[in-house]
Amino acid sequence: MNKNQSYLAEERVGRLMMKYSVPCIISLLVGALYNIVDQIFIANADYLGSYGNAANTVVFPLTVIALAIAVMIGDGCCAFVSLNLGKGDKNAASNSIGLCVLMSIISGVLLCAVYLIFSSPVIKLFGATVNPETFALSKEYFFYISLGIPFYMFGQAMNPVIRADGSPKFAMFSTLLGAVLNIILDPIFIFCFRLGMTGAAVATVIGQIVTAVLSLFYILNTKSVKLSKRDFHWDKKIAGRTLSLGVCSFLSQISLVAAMAAINNMIRRYGAKDPIFGQEMYAQIPMAVVGIVMKVFQIVISVVVGMAAGCIPIVGFNMGADRHERVKKLFSLLLACEALVGAAALLIVEFLPRRLIGIFGSANESVYYTDFAVKAFRIYLCMIVFACLNKAAFIFLQAMGKAVASTMLSMVREIVFGVGFALLLPIFFGLDGVLYSMPVSDALTAVISAVIILKTYRQLSPGEAKIPLKQGIQTI
Repeated sequence: MNKNQSYLAEERVGRLMMKYSVPCIISLLVGALYNIVDQIFIANADYLGSYGNAANTVVFPLTVIALAIAVMIGDGCCAFVSLNLGKGDKNAASNSIGLCVLMSIISGVLLCAVYLIFSSPVIKLFGATVNPETFALSKEYFFYISLGIPFYMFGQAMNPVIRADGSPKFAMFSTLLGAVLNIILDPIFIFCFRLGMTGAAVATVIGQIVTAVLSLFYILNTKSVKLSKRDFHWDKKIAGRTLSLGVCSFLSQISLVAAMAAINNMIRRYGAKDPIFGQEMYAQIPMAVVGIVMKVFQIVISVVVGMAAGCIPIVGFNMGADRHERVKKLFSLLLACEALVGAAALLIVEFLPRRLIGIFGSANESVYYTDFAVKAFRIYLCMIVFACLNKAAFIFLQAMGKAVASTMLSMVREIVFGVGFALLLPIFFGLDGVLYSMPVSDALTAVISAVIILKTYRQLSPGEAKIPLKQGIQTI
């Protein structure tokens, strides 16, 4: 067992969860704030308002595509490194980190090029044509966000790797510093210099560059393993294993993009049939509002995912060391904490929706903006407790090396249910059908998750056959 990380198999799981999850939660919350802070300042700028908010909603899923690729590389590397440190194989761990660096840089540059070349057709796919003002602001914002994609992806990919190396606080600090810069620069660029969507995007990119630079500094000075030139070469076997462990993270994010594309287009289509939102002066309101609701949901999910992702090094190490009882105990603690977070969020969105929408410039908008927002919060997030538990199950199974089960759950939730119901329910319920798609998807996924969670508990219980590492990756 690796001496530097032996405490992962000895320390109390509650203390370990706090040590690793709190910095991860903060890192993800800060990451979520990049976009939501832009939206808050945009919403409160009288010359942007709901048009700017709608444009932000259009571009948001395109940044999630970048995040999906980055977390597939980074989370996969994190799980792979943790599993191999648990087994004492430092060579495989260091090679995975080297490959992670190469893959994140190459994919970041390629995606940036695609976005810059095909910017207009790409934003049209996500509903930018709801009206001319929204399209123009979306294109402006997207151009500068695209320039920062390589830095954003590198920083996001390295964050879980830094946690796996035993430095969750540094991972938190690097992300936090970038976000603080964004928060400082946003009002300066938007209100003082009146740079509009350009100012919001440039502030975001500056913060992302700072995070990327700090991440690079750490990767060159890792603790658990020492990187050398030989680690930065292509190893098909290690690359495949690393990416397979991260594919659940990728699918959970990229499937969210598919769901958001479906939702945005259904909003555009059925909003045009609504007696109020069919008027051009109000056409952007449903898209702006649903985008805001999604951002609030993203804050909650950042806490949920942060708790679960923070457990990845702990779970991976103990699975590698055959300490299954500790893994089971950690899983129980995680599910209890996730349920509490979901319950707290449910109370807020059901009882304080007007307060929430007030943060996003409702005072500058029509009554239709506020009324639709209240309904959207109460319907769209009414099953948020199940959403929290589902996310925890996806990530924990991934950390155990059970990539098939994790991937299947994620695909069912986001593609089969998320996209399917977003396309189906509006046919029967119009614009409200878009809002119903979220709670229906989460409730049905929770039933499937419960079955898999119970089976996982049995496999981790004393007296049951232990889960061999390779089999654990392949079995549900």
